[in-house]
Amino acid sequence: MDRREIAALLAYIGRLDPRTIRIGGEARDQLDQWDELLGDVPMATPHGWDARAAARQRIRTSPYPILPADIARPWESYRRDRLGRHTDPTPSVDPDDQAAWTSELVGTRRAVATGSAQPAQYRAITSGQIDPELKARLREVGSCIPPGARAALAPYRPARAAREAAVAQGQPDALGVRCAWCQAQVGEPCRRRRIGPDDGARGIAPRATPHPSRLDLATARQAQETEQVQQPAMA
Repeated sequence: MDRREIAALLAYIGRLDPRTIRIGGEARDQLDQWDELLGDVPMATPHGWDARAAARQRIRTSPYPILPADIARPWESYRRDRLGRHTDPTPSVDPDDQAAWTSELVGTRRAVATGSAQPAQYRAITSGQIDPELKARLREVGSCIPPGARAALAPYRPARAAREAAVAQGQPDALGVRCAWCQAQVGEPCRRRRIGPDDGARGIAPRATPHPSRLDLATARQAQETEQVQQPAMA
């Protein structure tokens, strides 16, 4: 706010709370003080901030005369809230131009913080409802990893490669159940304990193949599910 806007704000506050009205030299001192403390606070922004609304709320809820801090504190809260909901979009400039890249990021954040632009809420994309047709579309599309890339990754993730090969051949998915031997959770590979000379466990390492007991449990569960599917058909 400039001095003219500060003067207008003080006049508005004076109408709501006559105790804040000053005359003569005191009015000039009051204007200088508020201008010094609120010079970087806008009167209003296109997206929700209004210094008059903040002053009105303060006068409505407190019996004490309003101070510049009673306007500055809500403004700082407004800025923090907007920046907390903002995710930096990728600048449109050449990423090799570090100065231009930084300048655009800073400019975007400043526009969001000062209320000139709305926050870019990319995080909100994950908070909405899941499209009910998503599962059907994924079944039609299949895996998002191309077969060639999957084959190239197989040596670096043997447990997953073995799981995918077993499922493709119609065998039970051992990683679909919890391992009672090594306590590996669903989806995690079994682990091999390393025993030291004192018979104490020194560490664990992932196994490329599941423990036999885990495979037996997965086989039994697959047989049970198959039986449950066949029973209604036979009935």
